[in-house]
Amino acid sequence: MSALLKVEGISKRFRGLLAVDRLSFEVPEGGIFAVIGPNGAGKTTLFNMIAGVYAPDGGAISFAGERIEGLAPDRICRRGIGRTFQIVRPFPALSVEDNVIVGALMHRHDVVDARTHAHEVLRKLDLYDKRGQRASSLTLPDRKRLEVARSLATDPKLLLLDEVMAGLRPTETDRIVSILRELNRDSGLTILLIEHVMRAVMALAGRILVLHHGASIAEGQPAEVVRDQAVIDSYLGAEDI
Repeated sequence: MSALLKVEGISKRFRGLLAVDRLSFEVPEGGIFAVIGPNGAGKTTLFNMIAGVYAPDGGAISFAGERIEGLAPDRICRRGIGRTFQIVRPFPALSVEDNVIVGALMHRHDVVDARTHAHEVLRKLDLYDKRGQRASSLTLPDRKRLEVARSLATDPKLLLLDEVMAGLRPTETDRIVSILRELNRDSGLTILLIEHVMRAVMALAGRILVLHHGASIAEGQPAEVVRDQAVIDSYLGAEDI
């Protein structure tokens, strides 16, 4: 498979802190790629550079064959990269439906068309029956799925998921894993996820990148990576293997 996203030697420094250190990897089109590592490893900073929140201090980011580093977030979203946030950020006073319509209006200027698309997305995320509820009234699992729905409504080719399963019970995690598998299989959506829940990572990812102090310490297929001694020592711990 050809690379949909290519990251080449990117770095990001915040004063004296080197958050991302000359990082390179490729995400194949149609694949599911996971980034794992301890807190403070640079994972969210990496997402913020891909999504346009930060420009890298060096290196290049290419999406669908075109350089995107340094572009504004809205321009990157219009090109086909959607993202969720580690702390979910719905519009609390709006309904579930209206939250998703906001995303759908990225590429649909007719509200009726945007609402139709929003309903399709809500059905995929098992939220259609709650479309009239205020976002502030949702449980954590529902808010997590709403966060995914809002991003999906922008019609991404690449979806960046930042810890969408954090804080969920195993049954709720399995529900989101099933939804993501279906999205990847049925629509060919490429997924790049940051996740600490290893049961979800192992169930979804075809390839894993492990970050530590902003640098890659391992990359490969899940079964290989979780047995890498450097990964065990810095992140997983022997009891998790």
